[in-house]
Amino acid sequence: MERHRVIKSYESPYTEPLTLPRGERLRWEPRECQWPGWIWCTTEGGESRWLPENWVEVEGEECVLQRPYTATELNVEEGETVTVLLMESGWGWVTNESGQSGWVPLEHLKPL
Repeated sequence: MERHRVIKSYESPYTEPLTLPRGERLRWEPRECQWPGWIWCTTEGGESRWLPENWVEVEGEECVLQRPYTATELNVEEGETVTVLLMESGWGWVTNESGQSGWVPLEHLKPL
């Protein structure tokens, strides 16, 4: 765990969180992504999000989650302090001082 200062505000384009269990089967498709290591996946229910590519096992046009995943992105404001619990392909799973957790691009953070 590492404390970071938010150096650039971030607002998630997704309003609804998506939590998926280990073993979830998803459809995936190649898409251009600003952050290498993420793939665009769609659930059987039609919800789509970016997932870390190394968290899934690709099987043709489908993939299977190898661990539980929450696709919640956290809105942060410049100057905030957050704790980074996990780093993955240019993103950090962080918790803010209010106890809210979610993904934030690491380029928006600076270690304290």
